[in-house]
Amino acid sequence: MFSFDSIKKYHAFLANDPNGCTIAVTHYLSQINKNKGLNAFINVYVEEAMQQAAVLDAKRTTGNSLKKLHGVIIAIKDVICYKDHEVTAASNILKGFRSVYNSTAVQRLLDEDAIIIGACNCDEFAMGSSSENSCYGPVLNALDETKVPGGSSGGSAVAVQAGMCMISLGSDTGGSVRQPADFCGVVGIKPTYGRISRYGLIAYASSFDQIGIFGNCIDDIEIALQVISGPDEFDSTAIQELPKSFSSTENSTKKYRIAYFKEAIEHPSLDKEISSSIGSLLNKLRSDGHQVEAVEFDLLDYVVPAYYMLTTAEASSNLSRFDGVRFGHRTKGPVADLTEFYKRTRSEGFGKEVQKRILLGTFVLSSGYYDAYYSKAQKVRRLLTNKIGDIFKDHDVIVLPTSPTTAFPLGEKMDDPIAMYLADIYTVFANLTGVPAISVPLFKHSNGLPFGLQAITNKQDEVTLLQFSQLLMQQYKTYQHLKKNE
Repeated sequence: MFSFDSIKKYHAFLANDPNGCTIAVTHYLSQINKNKGLNAFINVYVEEAMQQAAVLDAKRTTGNSLKKLHGVIIAIKDVICYKDHEVTAASNILKGFRSVYNSTAVQRLLDEDAIIIGACNCDEFAMGSSSENSCYGPVLNALDETKVPGGSSGGSAVAVQAGMCMISLGSDTGGSVRQPADFCGVVGIKPTYGRISRYGLIAYASSFDQIGIFGNCIDDIEIALQVISGPDEFDSTAIQELPKSFSSTENSTKKYRIAYFKEAIEHPSLDKEISSSIGSLLNKLRSDGHQVEAVEFDLLDYVVPAYYMLTTAEASSNLSRFDGVRFGHRTKGPVADLTEFYKRTRSEGFGKEVQKRILLGTFVLSSGYYDAYYSKAQKVRRLLTNKIGDIFKDHDVIVLPTSPTTAFPLGEKMDDPIAMYLADIYTVFANLTGVPAISVPLFKHSNGLPFGLQAITNKQDEVTLLQFSQLLMQQYKTYQHLKKNE
């Protein structure tokens, strides 16, 4: 029976089995079919995946060395363009639309012989923290189907969690990779803004959006990140320097200078057990020779309001292109004029959460409120950027909770948008400042659900982020497990 542990071990398996890719794809298609009730996938590319597996199995007989992602089975979030495949952003306004080109990230996966097995469900236009705002219905958490998997990349997280693919791609605008990774007990990384090209990623908020990666281990995250990172002539915001190796095996004995925000660990919104577990881990890191220091951070309560002012403003602009004229849903029946046509098309096509954010963004950009809201939010963003720059002068990494709670029940926060938005309190900071961040699955709550630790490093320092994460996974996940059983 096929089992997957890491890309490295999978490639060793392929070296000894001429039909290895076909066996792997057959296994994952079976898992997807078995877990249909989780609603993690929107489209599954059955015939295409099997054909590609056969091609790759034949290719190995030539004796050439394997490419980095040879035969690796990957799922992509339904906001990432894959040529000639439907991409809808889980919205009625784009149902039936097929992409006319590959996103840069997808093209780089294909160039390294990856197999894309399907597109994953998500919050509509990546707007949400629970994967309940989808025209295809909510995604369920595989560990407890009464709980949400987090959002907006919930389908991509569950695809890895439930063993329906090896790794997956999501997008992270304010925590949409890290928070579902936390709820699902997997690794989820948001790289530095611009590390991965946004070309072919359906935009929510262009100065925040970043493609991220889900996996079960740091080694697999490294390989995928190395493949899809790099400059891109189609994205002017992409970092122009070629990335160095993201290997986390170097400096394994390094002692880190770790900062944490006391205001975050002691925040009233944070579950007491999560706070206690992170506090215990910080003490263990300190006793193991790492420098662990509390850093004053008096801006925590400003990050969520600033984030929602700025992202909704950008969303109101980005989503104006979905008007029913050029592509996507178009209202049927007679209309009085063009204004009525736009109004009906967008009211029918967009879900309630997307409509809410468009209206909020239009409001904060309006002439009477621009200075009161948008300009002030930009000032907060500048203060946060300056603050994090100062912290990284004396520290290697910042640690935070990923989420204030473990996965919450389906429907619990749907009628309370403020409570839903506050679930992002610890993740939006990295998007506001453009730094890389990761959620590492270390803990298990007394309620049986997993939760992670979030680590943040300075811009373009994914190497330190991955090395520190590897240390946590190898040494401190075991420590926490033993502590629970003492």
